[in-house]
Amino acid sequence: MAILQSLKSVGPGALVAAAFIGPGTVTACTLAGSNFGYALLWSLLFATVATVVFQEMSARLGTVTQNGLGEALRHSLEQSVWRWPLFVLIMVALYGGNAAYQAGNLSGAALGIEALTDSSPAIFRWSIISIAAVAALILWHGTYKLMERILVALVLFMGAAFIGTFIVSNADVQGLAQGLLIPTIPQGSLVTVVALIGTTVVPYNLFLHASAAKLRWKVAEDLSAARTDSFVSIGLGGVIAILIVSTAAATLFARGITANNAADMAIQLEPLFGSLSKYLLGAGLLAAGLSSSLTAPLATAYALTEIIPPKSFRKKSLFRAISLSVLGIGTLLALSGAQPITIILTAQFANGLLLPVITAFLLYAMNNRALLGDYTNGILANTLGTMVFLISVGLGIRLVLTSVGVI
Repeated sequence: MAILQSLKSVGPGALVAAAFIGPGTVTACTLAGSNFGYALLWSLLFATVATVVFQEMSARLGTVTQNGLGEALRHSLEQSVWRWPLFVLIMVALYGGNAAYQAGNLSGAALGIEALTDSSPAIFRWSIISIAAVAALILWHGTYKLMERILVALVLFMGAAFIGTFIVSNADVQGLAQGLLIPTIPQGSLVTVVALIGTTVVPYNLFLHASAAKLRWKVAEDLSAARTDSFVSIGLGGVIAILIVSTAAATLFARGITANNAADMAIQLEPLFGSLSKYLLGAGLLAAGLSSSLTAPLATAYALTEIIPPKSFRKKSLFRAISLSVLGIGTLLALSGAQPITIILTAQFANGLLLPVITAFLLYAMNNRALLGDYTNGILANTLGTMVFLISVGLGIRLVLTSVGVI
């Protein structure tokens, strides 16, 4: 009964889980497991805890204050000389970074179709266009409740596939436990560690979660449900990522197979699904790509319309215009023939630039008694939040330096 009650509370947190369990995460986790076994699981455990800590703060902010993170940012900096420089930084990084992520999401979803059909390059391009059209239709006509239900279903689908596979994959339980609890960085794995953390702790999700929470929950008494949603949904997303690494380690790494394409990635599902594996992986990549293709435009539209709010009668039109433009730019990037690594580095640069700024502001807002009253952070939340912030600063510096070729 307790489990069923928890599932009833699942809502905005599912958007966050769907956002970070995209094609990039599936690929990064598969490569981590196939190349390094269980050794990098600790980085996913850290990333999941960090995401839960900050997303709970974001959900609490939206539920208690009925403000999104963009609105809280605007109100707090109203008299500051740093107001417009920060606004411009956040808007450019969010818009540009999410457009780049969108290209990766659409390409990943199209890879799912390619795995299902063994398609040609021409069909691959038409797949991108078709997926973008479906996403645009949902963004244009879909209500928040409809999108929430779609994303919950997609996350549960991916979760069931990898949980079932893990059960029959004959994983090394001792190796798994060591990988989770003993941090190690094998030779050549640092970039993968950065990728695993960077694909989970994503700044635009903080905007998305606060805005979605204020739509779902209207009074502070709903905070318990909001927290349950954060812990269950994001925890499930973290478990899915950990299981993807573990099944890849148990199947690919154990057999000395390096994952170079979707067919290689599908091998990790063979213990449970046999010859159907490539079709299941294709469906999983398609689901992951479609879910992430919805959340990135939504987060950008929430953030920008909150930071610089339009007139009330224009808000719906502007919201749609922003979300569809992010989708459109991402589609053009995916179809442009641009090197995927270039697109990914652009997104990493935006993420590295923005993550420390947003986490610092969130911590500031969560200690503002005038804003949150008795619902400000306690000692534990501040301690965990500060630790994650300091690590995010280091991660951000490394991502930026990597993006510009310094390291």
